[in-house]
Amino acid sequence: MTGIATSKGRIGVLEKGSGGPPIIFLHGVGSDKSVWAPQLEYFGRTRRSVAFDYPGYGDSDPAPKGTTRDDFARAILASLDALGIADAHVCGLSLGGVIAIALHAVAPKRCRSLILADTFAIHPDGRAIFERSVAGSQNLRAMAEARVDVLLAQPADTGHRSDTVETMSRIDPAAYRIGAEAVWLADQRDRAAAIDVPTLVICGSEDKPTPPALSHALVELISGARYAEIAGAGHLTNVEKADEFNALVEQFIAHV
Repeated sequence: MTGIATSKGRIGVLEKGSGGPPIIFLHGVGSDKSVWAPQLEYFGRTRRSVAFDYPGYGDSDPAPKGTTRDDFARAILASLDALGIADAHVCGLSLGGVIAIALHAVAPKRCRSLILADTFAIHPDGRAIFERSVAGSQNLRAMAEARVDVLLAQPADTGHRSDTVETMSRIDPAAYRIGAEAVWLADQRDRAAAIDVPTLVICGSEDKPTPPALSHALVELISGARYAEIAGAGHLTNVEKADEFNALVEQFIAHV
């Protein structure tokens, strides 16, 4: 399955496993659902595991002009409805973490727990990063090649490096600009403070775009949140250190 019909249009989907409680995965601004392959393989052995594209990304229909982070969240909720998933553990990385917080704000009862990886409630340099992202979106391959060594801890695995560049290069520039606005201009401090489900915050020790200090700030906002750092990982913790990432998430949801 690469896509499903929802009340918000066609949404790209990858799914493995069965049983529950399900876990869903939300990707970053420079990737798509395929980035969660290591997690689908691991968690699909024991539970229903689903990764989504946002509108405009991957196998989804184009995103209408003016689409916001809340629209992304509502598209994910519509996808859960289409798949018959009442609630799930929600795991998001970077933009995915921003959308996970928005999803909880829109429909808190649909979230059994939150796993927020390499993300934030507000980014102090968000406006500048957004403006660079918009400028670079005219040639996403060139931007990917220029940014990949910032995204990944060094020295980077050559396969991870190549996959990251190719995935970013496939993104529709218009969708990328919408995603960039959704993530880098976010200020969800009030929403984070209102989170009332078990929450795990993960960050790579070598994450440059969203360094550990931003994750610590997020933990301080969310009552009862736990923090876990993955040594030697950059911004793409789920790919760079998949075994460590999976183990942290597995241990966390086992106690929810």
